[in-house]
Formats: sequence, structure tokens, C-alpha cells
Amino acid sequence: MAAGAVSVHLHPKGPDGADSLAPAHVDACVRAVRTAVPGTEVGVTTGAWALPEGASSHDRLEAVRGWQVLPDVASVNWHEPGAAALAEPAAAPRRRRRGRALDAGGRARLGRLGRRRALPAGARRASASLTDGGAVSDPEAAADAVLRQAPAGTPVLLHGAGASAWPVLRLAVARGLATRIGLEDADHLPDGAPLPDVHPNAALVAAARSLQP
Repeated sequence: MAAGAVSVHLHPKGPDGADSLAPAHVDACVRAVRTAVPGTEVGVTTGAWALPEGASSHDRLEAVRGWQVLPDVASVNWHEPGAAALAEPAAAPRRRRRGRALDAGGRARLGRLGRRRALPAGARRASASLTDGGAVSDPEAAADAVLRQAPAGTPVLLHGAGASAWPVLRLAVARGLATRIGLEDADHLPDGAPLPDVHPNAALVAAARSLQP
């Protein structure tokens, strides 16, 4: 956080190093981060890939319902099966527990952020990844499409991945949109230099902050 980040997006992992939505793993991860950086917004993925192979959308729903140490934000990938049902427990506050906001996201190329599938009432923003597995040929046009699709009044967080990470981040900064950067999205600095072996996420955040006006 010393590098300038105001929020963290986490993929809790199990003992095998794989992403996990299991309550024991999520609770331990969120608790540890809150202890390390108190007062920082903590967001957690609910991605379908974070459950064992063969798990159903119902299994994912039950896993999220089992979380006891709630993150501040739960990211729901709106293009994944079961997203609408998952959004309800992810967004609803629980009695005597810290409530969750909802970050409804998806890949812009899938066209699933739009009015055809309205975001739930608990959604505090729409998060769009401008990537098709490589560089986005026209980031400006892709960003325009996302902004047209997002429901009126819903804040948009725009980010890229891989070759698109830094061009999209620059675009988000120029348009005054929220954005993000981290090892999930980028493995190099804006000038193409490799990341340092020590504190690579901090280096990414510091580089992103340096691009702000």
C-alpha cells in the first residue's frame, strides 16, 4: 500500500497453491490482509475457476455463502454461469457481519455488461477487462463500447491484461476512470522492462501512479 494502492484484489489460495473459494482459505486470507493493512478495501474474486474441477455453480454459491470473514468487495464475473444467483449473497450485508459490495465484471468482448443483463442493485461498479488474450487493436473503441453498455450512473473500472495492460491503464487514467494493475494483469513495466524479483506488485502500482497527471 505504500506504493500508492487504495484497494487490493485477492485470489485466496489453498495449500496446493491453486485459487480457492473455500471458506477456510478465504477467511484466513482476508483476515491476514486486514491485519497487515488495516483500513484498506479488500476485494476477493468469485471466479468459477477457483473451485475444483467439476464443481457446479451451486457449489460456488455454497462456498461464498460460507465465508465468515467478509471482504469489502466481491467480484462477480457476469459472463460466467450462475452469476445472477451468486450476486445476491455476494452483495447482501449480513446481520452482525461486515457487508459486501459487489463488483460486477466481465470481458468487454463478451458483451455481457449491458442492459440485456442488468447489474444487480448491490453492484457498486462495472469492471471491464479489455483483452482478447492479446493486445486490443482499438482500445478507444472498446472503452466506448463498455461505457455505452454499462447502466447509467454505474461507475466503471477499466483494465487490460498482458499486452493490453498498460495501454488500457493509460486510457482509463486519461478518461478519469477507475483502473487496476497487478501480477494478474501485467508481467512488465510500462517501458517493457521486467519486474523486479522483490515486491513486483509494488513496482507495478508505483509505475501506474507515475502515469497519473
